Amino acid sequence: MADRKPDIKVDVPGLVHMLYNQLTILSVVIILAIMGYTVYITYLDAYYQPEPDQPVAAAAPAMPVSGIVNGVDTETGLIAKGNWEIVRANCTSCHSAKLITQNRQTREGWQGLIVWMQETQGLWDLGDNEDLVLDYLATHYAPEDKGRRAPLKDIEWYVLDLTAAL
Repeated sequence: MADRKPDIKVDVPGLVHMLYNQLTILSVVIILAIMGYTVYITYLDAYYQPEPDQPVAAAAPAMPVSGIVNGVDTETGLIAKGNWEIVRANCTSCHSAKLITQNRQTREGWQGLIVWMQETQGLWDLGDNEDLVLDYLATHYAPEDKGRRAPLKDIEWYVLDLTAAL
């Protein structure tokens, strides 16, 4: 009796029928989504088209506003003091100024990044401008000793009892 195997019957036609039904439903959902998207895009296209008798106004070119506002170059976001124009000319010709403004390094850290860019990214020799660039970066984008917020003090901590909510 111990050697007897249980009788397991698989309803293969039933499984195939169920799979067919699921795929049919999925196909209908995908087709409806595509049709809805097409109608939506067509509606938007028609909605934003000018009337035939209306003149089309020429769009203004998307030019960044350049200038200095509150000591910051509005085009790059760099602090507009000292040798910022040399930094802008040498650094932003290859990458965004955000790589400068979002990072903080010591003079040695910035020097290391310049060497890395020269060795791996094709940065040219900055020559006499290198000290000017490093002076600017070390002055205006040095590490800061501040966190996101002041540490919490005088807090009375407690254990939240989640069993009461059940």
